[in-house]
Amino acid sequence: MSDIAAPGVRPGWRSKVRAGAETTRAAPDVRRLLQLALAGIWLLVALLQYQSFMFSSGFNQMIGATAAGNPRVVASPISWDATLVSHHPVLLNSIFATIQLLIGIGIACRPTVRLALAVSIAWALGVWWFGEGLGMILTSSASPVNGAPGAVIIYALLAVLLWPADLAGRPAPFTAARAIGAPIARALWLVLWLSLAYFALLPSNRAPQALNSMIASMESGEPGWLAALERGAASLVAHQGLAASIVLAIALVIIGVGVYLPASATRPTLVLAIVVAAVIWVFGEALGGILTGGGTDPNSGPLLILLALSYWPIRAPVTAQARTAVLPATNPEGTIAS
Repeated sequence: MSDIAAPGVRPGWRSKVRAGAETTRAAPDVRRLLQLALAGIWLLVALLQYQSFMFSSGFNQMIGATAAGNPRVVASPISWDATLVSHHPVLLNSIFATIQLLIGIGIACRPTVRLALAVSIAWALGVWWFGEGLGMILTSSASPVNGAPGAVIIYALLAVLLWPADLAGRPAPFTAARAIGAPIARALWLVLWLSLAYFALLPSNRAPQALNSMIASMESGEPGWLAALERGAASLVAHQGLAASIVLAIALVIIGVGVYLPASATRPTLVLAIVVAAVIWVFGEALGGILTGGGTDPNSGPLLILLALSYWPIRAPVTAQARTAVLPATNPEGTIAS
C-alpha cells in the first residue's frame, strides 16, 4: 500500500506505525533470554562435572558426606548412591556430566526447550536428594550462606517459572508469572525467601563464631585474591553471629514480601535480592568452589540472581487494538476528524 495520503492527512504516518510495530516485534523475549542464561549455567555445571576430580574417589566421598546429619530415610539412599559411584566412578560420572550437557544444549535450542526443561526438573529433584542431601534442610547446618535449600532445587524452580507457555487472560506482570500465573509465582518466591530467613536464624547459625567459621572454611584451595576476600569477610563477622543472622534474616524477609508490593517498590527489593545473592555467592560460597578444581556447580548465588530477574516487573505489551486507538481518526473523506 502506498504511503501517499489523502488530502488533509499528514503524510508518512502509516510508515511510522509500521516501523513501531516492527520494533515491537523485534523486541527481545525476556523469558527466552533467561532460558539461555539458565542453559549457560547448565553447560557450566556439565563442564565442571567433567573435571578429573569427579572421576576420582573424591566425588563419591563428596556425595557420602551429605548423608551426615540427615534422617536415616534420607541418608541411607545417599550412602547407597555414594557406594555405587565408588564402584563405577568413570562410567557413572560420564553419564552424569553428559546428561547435564544435554540439558543445557536442549534448553538453548528452541525445538527441544520443553523436553530439556522437563528433564531438568526430574534430574534436579534426584540430585537434590542423592547429591545434596535435600540441601541439608533437615539438619541443623542449613544456611543461606552455604547454599541452602540446595542450589539444584532452584534449577527445578526456574524450569517451572520459565516454562514456554502463557496463561490466557491478562498480561503477566513479570516473566515468572507467564506460565503459572502471578499468585502462584509470588507464593513460590515468598516460600523460598522466607525459608532462607528461617535457616539464617537457626541456633547453629546464630552462634557467635558460626558465620565466621563458615566463611573461613571456604578459603581452602581458592586463588589468593579470593582467599583474601574470604579472610576479610570472616574477620568482619567474627563474634557477630547473632547480629549478622538477624540482619540477614530481615533482608531476606523484605525480599520475600517485596513481590507483593507495587512495581515501584518491588524493583528496589529485587535489587536487594540481587545484591544479597551476589554477596552470598562471593563471600559465603566462594563462587561455588568452581576455581578449586573440585566444585560441581556455581552454587545458589547466580541462580538467585537469575530468579530475581525473572520477577522484574514488565510493562504490558502494546496490543494491535491499543496501537489503533492512538492513530489519527479520519472521516470517510480521508481528512483528519476534529
